[in-house]
Amino acid sequence: MEPKEKALQAVTLLEEAYPEAICSLVYTDPLQLLIATRLAAQCTDKRVNMVTPALFERFPTVEAFADADIAEVESLIKTCGLYKTKAKDIVNMCRKLCEDYNGTVPDTIEALTTLPGVGRKTANLIVGDIFQQPAVVVDTHCIRITGRLGFHQSKDAAKIEKLLRDLLPPDRSNDFCHRLVLHGRAVCKAGHPQCHACCLQSICQYAADHT
Repeated sequence: MEPKEKALQAVTLLEEAYPEAICSLVYTDPLQLLIATRLAAQCTDKRVNMVTPALFERFPTVEAFADADIAEVESLIKTCGLYKTKAKDIVNMCRKLCEDYNGTVPDTIEALTTLPGVGRKTANLIVGDIFQQPAVVVDTHCIRITGRLGFHQSKDAAKIEKLLRDLLPPDRSNDFCHRLVLHGRAVCKAGHPQCHACCLQSICQYAADHT
């Protein structure tokens, strides 16, 4: 099977298994998603969603974050881990948004990745979920599952993003990545993949080699 054909099959099978492909982070505007995604680094979305209500109530606007005392932000996000770096990034990110983008979250990966603490994974999530542009969010689930399927043997997120952009239908790529997260949590787990219960088993290289 050609890689593009296999990728299309994977997209279709995951759509059938997980009809609703939504980001599990809770937010009401682009800035909140940007900040929540930064907090989610090496932290669960569940934990982030427990922390952000108080954070966003205390700092309801980009200007409020830009003027914030970093120590106060640290105290509100401490349970998310790496809180000192994250707090510094969030405040500096909002300062740059105010200085360079009139307080508005930009809609391109190139602009987003100029913000402190924002890499391509976060930038892809924003342009995909907020601005409905083709996006490929390469997180640990994406790396693991697409590797097991046999699309690559890499851990390099940038290379995997480029590969998947070439293989996936652009209008379905963002939701595909959300579904990979759901599938990775439920079935294709890091330690113990449940191949017997996997909707992708028929096209998976790992399943073929291990079952």
